[in-house]
Amino acid sequence: MADVGIFVGTIYGNALLVAEEAQAILARLGHDAKVFEDPEATDWERYRNGYALVVTSTTGQGDLPDSIVPLFEAIKTIGWHPELQYGLIALGDSMYDNFCGAGKQFDALLQEQGATRLGEVLTIDASETTEPESVSNPWIEHWGTLIK
Repeated sequence: MADVGIFVGTIYGNALLVAEEAQAILARLGHDAKVFEDPEATDWERYRNGYALVVTSTTGQGDLPDSIVPLFEAIKTIGWHPELQYGLIALGDSMYDNFCGAGKQFDALLQEQGATRLGEVLTIDASETTEPESVSNPWIEHWGTLIK
């Protein structure tokens, strides 16, 4: 089926857990998915004309985790992404003012660059669930069916 790059921004490991679950689900659906825990521009370039799934946590101030900041900055310089189709899973805590701010920043950047989002952004609230994969897995199952 399709090659999917899964790009992770994590702080305590929850986003990585969700990404690894996504990899397994997408593989079961027939896709070739690869997780990038410390993603770089060269990793992103491989999927630029295909499918990407961004799974990112958010710091307390609504910022990106350090592990994904270099990729975010590189995407700004890479520029236009009209062929890219992507999904986005944002993890955060609604106790903070900028709930899922990192995911929202990533979504806005990709939209500005002409990428096409498949499905809605999934936001996962740490105040409501201690097992983010219980929320993300059904979403990933559906998202995987949107990939052609």
